[in-house]
Amino acid sequence: MKRLYIIVEGQTEQEFVKDIIVPYFSNLGFNDVRPFLIRTSRTGRGGFVNYLHLKNDIIRLLKQETEIIITTLVDFFRMPINIPKYDECINRNVNIFDKVLCLEKSIGDDISDRRFIPYIQLHEFEAILFSSNKGFEYYYEPKIYSQTQSIIDKYENPELINDRPETAPSKRLLKIIPSYDKVIDGNVIAMEVGFIAINEKCSRFRNWISQIAMKLQE
Repeated sequence: MKRLYIIVEGQTEQEFVKDIIVPYFSNLGFNDVRPFLIRTSRTGRGGFVNYLHLKNDIIRLLKQETEIIITTLVDFFRMPINIPKYDECINRNVNIFDKVLCLEKSIGDDISDRRFIPYIQLHEFEAILFSSNKGFEYYYEPKIYSQTQSIIDKYENPELINDRPETAPSKRLLKIIPSYDKVIDGNVIAMEVGFIAINEKCSRFRNWISQIAMKLQE
């Protein structure tokens, strides 16, 4: 049985993998799915500020085991600029999906191992919280979840909520909910939204999950 490592940049994504993604793959019969925080130093973990940290983790895990699939769950918003071909991907592509696909391909080419699936969350973790208003309705009062619903209504795919510094998904949430805490609140909301809604609304996320499933079945 293959093991799946999902390398993440923070505690929020780590808990999201445990609470949302692990149960999905467990239901498919794949029971060894583990989140792995990016190592930033010998003792430090978490944060995606340097591509080499991520690359070192991927290479190390690939060398340690053979029956393994490795993937990433990192945000496009404020990605480190030392990713291979970063400027080319960002500046030569107009479509946001093309930018992210270009970066994923560049990382994949750099690692060059068929057991590795690069994935970049567009634009950041908070985008998936807008897949449904259920999480906000569960956690907040009407004056708040009416505002989150208005954002949801504007985007057929929450991954397209834009990435300008003042309008990124996390910034929108902080404007509506100044007390919003990514680690504490983010995963409570995500659990209420649920895997099914996220998978249905977020096309890039859905394609990523499908790629992983196919690789695990090979």
